[in-house]
Amino acid sequence: MTLRTACILILAAASPFFSLAQEALQPRPSPLAISFAHYKDTYLKIIYSQPQLRGREIFGKLVPYGQVWRTGANEATEMTITRDILMNGNVLKAGTYSIFTIPEKERWTIIINGDVGLWGSYNYDSKTDILRFEIPVEHLTVQVVEPFTIAVDQKNDRATIALMWDKTKVSFQVQFNEPKNP
Repeated sequence: MTLRTACILILAAASPFFSLAQEALQPRPSPLAISFAHYKDTYLKIIYSQPQLRGREIFGKLVPYGQVWRTGANEATEMTITRDILMNGNVLKAGTYSIFTIPEKERWTIIINGDVGLWGSYNYDSKTDILRFEIPVEHLTVQVVEPFTIAVDQKNDRATIALMWDKTKVSFQVQFNEPKNP
């Protein structure tokens, strides 16, 4: 075998790996985003993917009402907290969780789930829910939010977490003070 033939065979065998590497380097249509807050020695971090509006009808169509949603795109949205917090008045222990939601026209259910590393909501299991609560929808009349966005607005030991997309916004409170034992 000549050197030229050996090189051609090596390149032919390696070409699938080159195409996989190039594919992995392509930007995602729904890029990763991180939202966070920090108070004293408590840190909250939310990692999610940002699907884009792109002129589509979102809630009730692309994201059906009454069904569990991964709260973003691609992998299920994940939240890590380093100390116990109060979330919408409920104690949430330090740890890493998935955030799922059930959108409805006027109210959403927020679900904090103990399973992590999930793709979408396909393997969502309500038996591993840690916390559930409902919050009202705010219909935005002036602003249209193009990318799905999770915003954290912190003021001292409290933060508001807002989920926004298209003309829909839902938000809930987090308190960073460690819950007091009765």
